[in-house]
Amino acid sequence: MRKELRRSQDGFTLIELMVVILIIGLLATIVVQNLRSATDKAKRVKAQADISQLKSALDRYYLDAGSYPSSDQGLAALVAAPNTGNDPKDWAGPYIERIPADPWGHPYVYQSDGNEYLLKSYGADGVEGGEGKNADIDGSSNG
Repeated sequence: MRKELRRSQDGFTLIELMVVILIIGLLATIVVQNLRSATDKAKRVKAQADISQLKSALDRYYLDAGSYPSSDQGLAALVAAPNTGNDPKDWAGPYIERIPADPWGHPYVYQSDGNEYLLKSYGADGVEGGEGKNADIDGSSNG
């Protein structure tokens, strides 16, 4: 009688194994989705930090030069003295070590007339507008 009890309790049935694999798969899916949304949020925060750093550099440039770099000069004027367009009065840079790309690998969008500027990232898709991870991240100035 003991042999019969022991044989019926040996190992797992195929159905038990399938249920365990299904549960593990569901848990893994939930974890991956949470990690993906955390990664998207971290990239948005990184873009906001980059824009804040670029805005500070642009403000220091403005204090020294009397205007913001033109659209033609671009953000590169924060790293090296511009040799085109409106020459700055007193370039005392570099104002930033390097111009970062946004967290999705796209360049930050910069446009300026010298008095005001538009600075933004177009988000994950690199196209203006969008929602969620594709939404624009704005850091514009109103002179």
